[in-house]
Amino acid sequence: MAGRPEQIIHRLRERLRQPLPGPAAQGEMAPPYRRALLEASPGWPPDARSAAVLILLYPDGEDLAFPLTVRTQHVAHHKGQVSLPGGACEPGEDPVATALRETEEELGPLGAPVTLVGALTPLYVPPSGFLIHPVVGFLPRRPAFQPAPLEVAEVLEATLAWLLDPRSRGEEEWELHGGRWRIPVFRLQGHGVWGATAMILSEFRAVVREALAWARPARSPA
Repeated sequence: MAGRPEQIIHRLRERLRQPLPGPAAQGEMAPPYRRALLEASPGWPPDARSAAVLILLYPDGEDLAFPLTVRTQHVAHHKGQVSLPGGACEPGEDPVATALRETEEELGPLGAPVTLVGALTPLYVPPSGFLIHPVVGFLPRRPAFQPAPLEVAEVLEATLAWLLDPRSRGEEEWELHGGRWRIPVFRLQGHGVWGATAMILSEFRAVVREALAWARPARSPA
């Protein structure tokens, strides 16, 4: 990685203040049937329910890591899938407060205040009717995860190096929605990360790439 974790966080914060890659970057990891829906009906309905997820960054050597969770079979939505920690907003709650509250409910006390780095583009999920607000935060050290047994079957720890590695991306053929589709996935520790989580991470990957590119010295003209 280019720079120490604190330097990378600074560059990410500056990049997240600029216009975001948005649906174009999200769509790179959208399932084909979802891509068609996005093109036919961009945006989201006015009655979409608000939710938030947290990309919780913390140092991992010279890299930054963040947790993903494998959902149990007891949760209401997306059983067994890999997700970012998060959930539905309570009445009057803003997305940052939701993301922090839900993360601690799923993964236990974080041990230190989370510094807000920024936010990504909201993503509407038609099957559940949620408008997901992705929040990016930073902790100065890795938390001691205490996953909630009814919600979290396993905690997976990803890194920015993994996210940027082209070998992390692949495709799998699945039966879904009455058809057979080739679904883009991120491969992580034997799991396939797909759907809304993969779309959010796809935009985050684009932001990380651009943030790190700012750190590289310009080449002299030939």
